[in-house]
Amino acid sequence: MDSFCEQNQQTNVLVVTLQAQGHINPLLQLGKRLVSKGLHVTLAILTNAPTNSSSALNSIGSVHIEFFSDGVTMDYSREVDMDYYMDSVGKFAPANLLAFIRSHRRKFACIITSPFLPWVADVAKEVDVPNAMLWIQACALYQIYRRYYNQLDEFSSESNTNMSVKLPGLPVFSADELPSFVLPSNTVHSIDGILNTVFHSLHKVKWVLGNSFLELEKDVIASLNEAGCPFWPVGPLVPATLLGKEDYNDHDGYDIYKANSESDCIEWLNQQKPASVVYISFGTVLSVSVKEIESIAAGLKSINRPFLWVIRSLENLEFGFLEEIKEQGLVVSWSPQTKVLSHPSVGCFLSHCGWNSLLESIAAGVPVIGCPQWTDQPTNAKLVMDVWGVGVKLKMNSEGVISGEEVGRCVEEVMSGPRSEEFRKNALQLKTVAREVLADGGSSDNNIKMFVNEVISSCSSHSKQI
Repeated sequence: MDSFCEQNQQTNVLVVTLQAQGHINPLLQLGKRLVSKGLHVTLAILTNAPTNSSSALNSIGSVHIEFFSDGVTMDYSREVDMDYYMDSVGKFAPANLLAFIRSHRRKFACIITSPFLPWVADVAKEVDVPNAMLWIQACALYQIYRRYYNQLDEFSSESNTNMSVKLPGLPVFSADELPSFVLPSNTVHSIDGILNTVFHSLHKVKWVLGNSFLELEKDVIASLNEAGCPFWPVGPLVPATLLGKEDYNDHDGYDIYKANSESDCIEWLNQQKPASVVYISFGTVLSVSVKEIESIAAGLKSINRPFLWVIRSLENLEFGFLEEIKEQGLVVSWSPQTKVLSHPSVGCFLSHCGWNSLLESIAAGVPVIGCPQWTDQPTNAKLVMDVWGVGVKLKMNSEGVISGEEVGRCVEEVMSGPRSEEFRKNALQLKTVAREVLADGGSSDNNIKMFVNEVISSCSSHSKQI
């Protein structure tokens, strides 16, 4: 262990997250990187269980895992009403986290959380520990929300039509390219309230870290820093295997939905030609309608390309419309996504454009076909097309759904169209940069080291005051 790590061995950091796939994994990967710099890291996950003894899981790699109660009754389905759940967490979970910290045998030098638990900053203040926020979406979203909730720019409040916004460091966005929470049509009021709290409470946060990298979002990061809003990109926070590193303790992160189909996926991919497979997955939250599935199936049939398709609710699905293309591809309820994206047979990724999935695709050098639906996804799809040039976006028809013809057109455009070589070239360039930024001396690695140094310095100053 080098001297930088050795001097940090007694420093303990607490990372707090919701029990949601898209929140846990970037925070877990950040924890692993902090461990690599010599820190001790505990990842505390909100759960419906009353005590830590409810889970046998106690570590992932070198990150210690613990659980504490979200304060919501055991029999409540957390997916039924997001507004009720998030409001309830905000009322009951802070006291449980406070009790967890006070009962812990280690003194924490820093508490890190995602933006969707803004009350953690108040708990950190209560125990006199500095806190950091890991922004788990694109820096572009941070800029949009910051300017929207602080009313620094005019956003239409009447309708979603004929609306365009130009913000510092970003291209012009139309209404269908903005995050759903800033639109008049938004109905998820708890998230809107949480984001409003975040961007009116940034004075409570000592460090804002970002799951991005400077070279990916250079203009908007520069704009934030020039405006006196320091944003430290420390990503891409993806499994080390996606960055070309062997890590036998890395796995694919923390997967709530994991099934026993990993070998099936990889064995099937091994039989396909290089860069020939269309990989299709819409993340862990979105429910894709039967109509959308039918459209994708029709599009795949029309182009006759091999595909690997993740459909999570297989048990409730009528497979009649998939029967004709069953020999063409493989349909599974779960896939080892990082291994799939890294496989040489995968030629493009048909994705909802969730940020974690996009970063994994970037790290793997795979072009993207965007099918965004809500939250940050429309903005991410805009970046894919107009900023990075690594793919295209599916266009909805007059009924607001995608057609089979559109699916087929976009797949062909990315796989063999006039711009296909450009998409692949840009994707491979970003793959190279994604590895460089986290190597020793890279921009994200330097930011992680600066953060660790500031945590150590803050802890030392506090000890002297006491």
